[in-house]
Amino acid sequence: MQPKLGFIIQIQLIFMFTKENRSNTLHGILLIALFSFAAFYIAEIPFVKNLSFSPLIVGIILGMLYANSLRNKLPETWVPGIKFCTKQILRAGIVLYGFRLTLTQVMAVGVPAIVMDSIIVASTIFLGLWFGKIIKLDKETTLMTSTGSAICGAAAVLGAEPVVKCEGHKTAIAVSTVVIFGTISMFLYPIMYRTGLLDGLNNTQVAIYTGSTLHEVAHVAGAGNAMDPTDSLGIAGTATITKMIRVMLLAPVLIIMGFALAGRKNKGENTGKSKITIPWFAFAFIGIICVNTLLQYLFGVESVKEIPLNGAIEYIDTFMLTMAMTALGTDTSIEKFKQAGAKPFLLAGILYVWLVGGGYLLTKYLVPIL
Repeated sequence: MQPKLGFIIQIQLIFMFTKENRSNTLHGILLIALFSFAAFYIAEIPFVKNLSFSPLIVGIILGMLYANSLRNKLPETWVPGIKFCTKQILRAGIVLYGFRLTLTQVMAVGVPAIVMDSIIVASTIFLGLWFGKIIKLDKETTLMTSTGSAICGAAAVLGAEPVVKCEGHKTAIAVSTVVIFGTISMFLYPIMYRTGLLDGLNNTQVAIYTGSTLHEVAHVAGAGNAMDPTDSLGIAGTATITKMIRVMLLAPVLIIMGFALAGRKNKGENTGKSKITIPWFAFAFIGIICVNTLLQYLFGVESVKEIPLNGAIEYIDTFMLTMAMTALGTDTSIEKFKQAGAKPFLLAGILYVWLVGGGYLLTKYLVPIL
């Protein structure tokens, strides 16, 4: 009877321990969810809204404020819940992001936008890797910052995080750089347009230039409307579609990145076996875009926002991405920024100059011949 009693006690202890772990994980998730709700509320404040700060950006700021104030008082048993937000919830959010895109958008703008986006994305990543080596910045931060600058800001950094597998504070630093320079562009581009600095481009070229070089989707929408608020189907509309095509390039970039990083690691370890980390969520992202395109056709609507339940899915997706950003922010202290130094911001600044200057020259001389 004694061994049987001991076995029963062991089973009960395992069950209690598992139950406690789940409870602690849930506490961490609920904490991040609470911050995310606050981020949504703050993002609706007129002043914050005028800055085009999305809940994602507000979320990471709140997370960073928490990291540098009350983070040390957080029970360590809650950390798994926060990690869950930075991985599983993040990947699910990237997949659901596909509901914002359709293949129809690609056809609407045509070859010029596709070619420009492809060149900008590829050249920015390669330039980032090159300059990262020159300034001796670590590979993870270099790749994350370059990907964010090349594709779609914070969303691209979040998408690359599961593939690069870098530390949380490096992801947050990369997000910070693209947010800073993207926000500058949102105000700079309308000023250049109004003062005649973009007179060398027609309105279509201005739209393609804006969509292919600004960091965030929100930045593109803000700059496009500031340049031509009454012409939603002109500069603002074309710029947004160009930007969304650029966002679609996130999936192939992540797939290529997964193979490239696997090759480097295997070479460094000198192992006979090849281990490739395939970002399956990137394939799911592409699949969702195809499904969304089919739904748009079946329901006969002009915009993705008119597809039934699309608005609700977009809201849920934004909340999930906000949770991921907030969780990353809670792992980012001032000390970690000091450790990273000025190099990430220097790299982001160099890439910013390329996007503004190089992007303009490409738009002016390449787009007309496409």
